[in-house]
Amino acid sequence: MVRPTMEDVAAKAGVSRALVSLVMRNSPKVSDQRRTAVLEAARELGYEPHVMARALASRTSTVLGVMVSDLRNAFFAEVVEGLDAAAQAAGFDLILNTGGRSPSRERAALRSLLSFRPAGVVLLSPVVPASAIEDAARQCPIVLVSRTSRASTVDTVNDDGEAGAALAVDHLVELGHRRIAHLDGGGAATSAARRKGYQQAMRGHGLEPLVVRSEHTDHAGEKAVHELLGSYDRAGLPTALLAGNDFNAVGAISALEEAGLRVPEDVSVVGYDNTSLAALRHLSLTTVDQPRTEMGRLAIEALLERVRGERTEPVRHLLHPSLVVRSTTIAV
Repeated sequence: MVRPTMEDVAAKAGVSRALVSLVMRNSPKVSDQRRTAVLEAARELGYEPHVMARALASRTSTVLGVMVSDLRNAFFAEVVEGLDAAAQAAGFDLILNTGGRSPSRERAALRSLLSFRPAGVVLLSPVVPASAIEDAARQCPIVLVSRTSRASTVDTVNDDGEAGAALAVDHLVELGHRRIAHLDGGGAATSAARRKGYQQAMRGHGLEPLVVRSEHTDHAGEKAVHELLGSYDRAGLPTALLAGNDFNAVGAISALEEAGLRVPEDVSVVGYDNTSLAALRHLSLTTVDQPRTEMGRLAIEALLERVRGERTEPVRHLLHPSLVVRSTTIAV
């Protein structure tokens, strides 16, 4: 099927192509009668303006790019909901792609987004080097979600990972747990803060930290539990786990149950993010809550402030997490 063009609309409405262009840009220079004729012709033909072409022609864009680190992680989907709601309210559309948690793929994905000449780009927990992010910021405004930056040209939105991990440790200690392991997020952008918060909280309670290298995936959660089961007998196994995120916690719970251990009767588990996954009745995961949609809204606000030239100084939003207690933690 051939897509109708602006010339087709002009011919059907009996006007010039230039006038059709003015109508599509919502110009006030067009009479109501001609505007109605053009819009009726466009409707009958099924014509939709080409957003990219319009942006290139006018040197303005109503498109915002979003690069998602991991499409499998519900956390990112919920942040995107906040991004989309705020963008739509401001009259902008989103273009999404993913880098699959690979630095090389993320570089290519970022280049692809920039090729659309977006007004700005939001990067969700990217793993590309800081230099690539700063290069992109020379082309359009950039906001990072769940990653920090020292660049004055880049804005950031994060939760306080140190405080969030400490909330989880404090909760488990109050329940009587003393052997608490942390399945960390490996090289993920949020891992260092959560690991530091866990270690400081453990030492603050006079306890010895036990960090198990992991990743923010379910498979990595299973692998980390297998490592613990191979290193300790049942009597010496940690009685509680703080997972790097909810996805990681799901894998950990699966491995524990496959080994014949009950959650939470034998091992309590805490996740991080409070995604929709955590609230499922059969899982009912105790987890640290990040305000995901609020993070998305703040990212769009920061981006549009740059787009509109309202400021040049960086903003560093740091949101305070909270603990949501459900069924995967009990007293010992």
